[in-house]
Amino acid sequence: MSVRFRSSLSTLVLFAGAVPAFAQTLHLTDANATTLRGGAYASTNYGSQAVLETRASSDPSYERRPILKFDTQTTIPAGTSVASAVLTLTVAGGNSETRTLSLYRLSSSYDETCASWTTRKAATSWSSAGGDLAERFGTASVTSTPGSRITFDITALVQKNVSGAYGSNRYTRVELVDRGGSSRDSYKQYYSDEAADATVRPVLTIVLGTSTAPPPPPPSTGTVKLRVLQWNLHHGVGTDGKYDIDRIASWIAKMTPDVVMLNEVEKYTGWGNEDQPARYKSMLQSKTGRTWYSVFAQEYGDWTSNGKGHLILSAYPLETIDRSTLSYDRVIADARVTVNGRTISLLVTHLDPYSTSYRLVQAQQAVHWASAHAENRIVTGDMNAWPDQSSIAEYNKAYYDSWSVASSKGTASQFSGLSPDGATKNGRIDYIFYSRNAPDLGVVSSKVYDTRDSSGYMPSDHRPVVTTFEVR
Repeated sequence: MSVRFRSSLSTLVLFAGAVPAFAQTLHLTDANATTLRGGAYASTNYGSQAVLETRASSDPSYERRPILKFDTQTTIPAGTSVASAVLTLTVAGGNSETRTLSLYRLSSSYDETCASWTTRKAATSWSSAGGDLAERFGTASVTSTPGSRITFDITALVQKNVSGAYGSNRYTRVELVDRGGSSRDSYKQYYSDEAADATVRPVLTIVLGTSTAPPPPPPSTGTVKLRVLQWNLHHGVGTDGKYDIDRIASWIAKMTPDVVMLNEVEKYTGWGNEDQPARYKSMLQSKTGRTWYSVFAQEYGDWTSNGKGHLILSAYPLETIDRSTLSYDRVIADARVTVNGRTISLLVTHLDPYSTSYRLVQAQQAVHWASAHAENRIVTGDMNAWPDQSSIAEYNKAYYDSWSVASSKGTASQFSGLSPDGATKNGRIDYIFYSRNAPDLGVVSSKVYDTRDSSGYMPSDHRPVVTTFEVR
């Protein structure tokens, strides 16, 4: 086996065609790292800086996210088995709060000397400003103590890169994002690969296994239909004043969704005094014969507490989940699934019912938070706003309204007499959006369902809407 060494950390490089017969350790230190900063600094490149920075802020000019790229293409033969891969960064300083960082795969290549918040290469923009984020592969807690170290286990990511699961470009690219609330004290610094002391630079330590990994799955062929349901359940109480979540579950099953996004789901409150999230999951499994996966987001961000909140139910396994608070006592939740070999991020929220200004702030925050999650994104919720309001205009900057798309294609349907068009309550206030940068999604149809019984009563004061997507 031919090897050569690079840097004081003895980076082991395997020449093409060499497959290790026994475990070997590589220390990759050429990180090609820089920090992306938004707002007034969105065009600035920091590739020559000795430190990387993270900060969470509602002001884009203060938000910072490092990106790093390691050469796992020329250093590791395709198909090599990866026993472990750990990324280590050394803290250079920062402000007082202990923070949690999320590590995402960066789906687009970049040039360290050109990359900024808006561009990844000279004259080439990111698909999404702030970096083209894909799957989240880990989290780590960081303090401001200089010299302390943080680590991310990214074995699964490196193995997929080496196996060619993401295509012929097998470099390992990552982005670090502070997903916590806006705070001046969230600011943190880490030594970059430009640091004078080589021992504090970022390092990706890879232990190679003893055999080649299986080939990546073949690319998807054809298309798969994905039916997404959005419904505000009004706590389980119908327009007849009766609490009955079984009739709601029966309607959900009847609409044959693959993904269910629900608002006003109650967990041990005065509305039924039961665990509605668990019951909906159980009832759907019984009524559909499918296995369902779920995540509940309590409305005030007390994730382990009882109360009202949002529920995501998916017939596809949830690979990652994420939740965050918004201003004025609102939250947003995300769950990532894979459909037809494509990553789908499912996000649900519920905007303020009373204040236009509150809704606008919440929409801005929700759109910004969602931008850190992988494409393809589907965002749903009771937005409490008609299509001509400012909060919906905020969503329309980054997302298509699937009902409007279906209407333009002549595939939006509703029952006779419904007014205005597509109304889910007194107007159209429940939405299923999908991101304008979603490369693998197309709208097939959208439908508002008539859930009235023979007496004219509905199981909720909202009507459900279902969009059928084509996942290519």
